[in-house]
Amino acid sequence: MERALVIFESMFGNTRTIAEAVAEGLSSRFVTDLAEVSTAPPRIAQDVSLVVLGGPTHAFGLTRARTRQDAATQADGPLVSPAGGLREWLEAAERPGSGVGAAAFDTRIDKPRVPGSAARAAEKRLRRLGFRVVAAAESFYVTGTKGPLVPGEVERARLWAEQVAARWTPLVTTG
Repeated sequence: MERALVIFESMFGNTRTIAEAVAEGLSSRFVTDLAEVSTAPPRIAQDVSLVVLGGPTHAFGLTRARTRQDAATQADGPLVSPAGGLREWLEAAERPGSGVGAAAFDTRIDKPRVPGSAARAAEKRLRRLGFRVVAAAESFYVTGTKGPLVPGEVERARLWAEQVAARWTPLVTTG
């Protein structure tokens, strides 16, 4: 069975919950590891075939140090991802081996729906690093800055991941 790695950044726990559902959905096809971004390796192991990144949308895109500090002032307790975020992980990540697939998701406020997406920003950076994007970026919704998740989003995340797993095909090279 192939391996997948789900890397997530979460402030209040909503993105972590979605990442857990994504990992569960991928497990039908992959042995799946789940890593909070501060513990994620910048070098993807050779036996990993698929990487899925997930993070919250802040200021229309990937978090920055300033937006994470703003989140900390709103938190009722410690942040889930208090250190660097996906932006920093993507800056430090090494180019993967050929054919490593990738997908990205984010969490964002349901209403009002504003432009910008951490998932789309991550997807562009994954492509630039040499990952093969295998599914369009997906957003999952929370009812407010701290959540909770909109009802049904956890199940939708699991189903999205099952679809990503079902559509994923290894890159076949002939030599």
